[in-house]
Amino acid sequence: MTVSVSDEVTATSTPAGETAVSVGRASALWILIAGVLGFASAFTLTLEKIEILINPAYVPSCSINPVLSCGSVMVTHQASAFGFPNPLIGIVAFTVVVVTGVLALAKVALPRWYWTGLSVGTLLGVAFVHWLIFQSLYRIGALCPYCMVVWAVTIPLLVVVATIALAPQTGNAVTRVVHQWRWSLVALWFTAVILLILVRFWNYWSTLL
Repeated sequence: MTVSVSDEVTATSTPAGETAVSVGRASALWILIAGVLGFASAFTLTLEKIEILINPAYVPSCSINPVLSCGSVMVTHQASAFGFPNPLIGIVAFTVVVVTGVLALAKVALPRWYWTGLSVGTLLGVAFVHWLIFQSLYRIGALCPYCMVVWAVTIPLLVVVATIALAPQTGNAVTRVVHQWRWSLVALWFTAVILLILVRFWNYWSTLL
């Protein structure tokens, strides 16, 4: 049996009794784009890290000025929070996202538990991203442009996959309100992060005016 639980999500009951979910083209395309951008950023950062390990005097391509400086970030302990370079986590995680996007775009119905698991994983990624944002702004004092690409795609990615996973719950009043305002909340998040960056490094930005 196939049931449309939202404009972008269609649930199908399998013979084994599981619920398989296929998503609309817009959501599938965004998942794929987010995965590709995140993977490209993580892969590039990994290459840059290798270059620094080979040659400590190497200046990464994303070291643009005193504020936008990957090199200043990559040599800190925060850049290897779990004992190895953070971009390696991104390579693995965004590979999963890319594969998911390809399957979703091909109209392959994935189990409901898969979308729930992806949502939980993305939520953990969001928590890690916010820790990195705090560390970059108030401990390291520099921004990594490639890292910021990951920040920018992770939040909307969470919204998309959580929307898919929670689609059957949209009848709940609280869930319905959050679902209705989800993109407004994302816009507020971007605005807040941009303002934090402007305020934190205003002494530098003001010299460019």
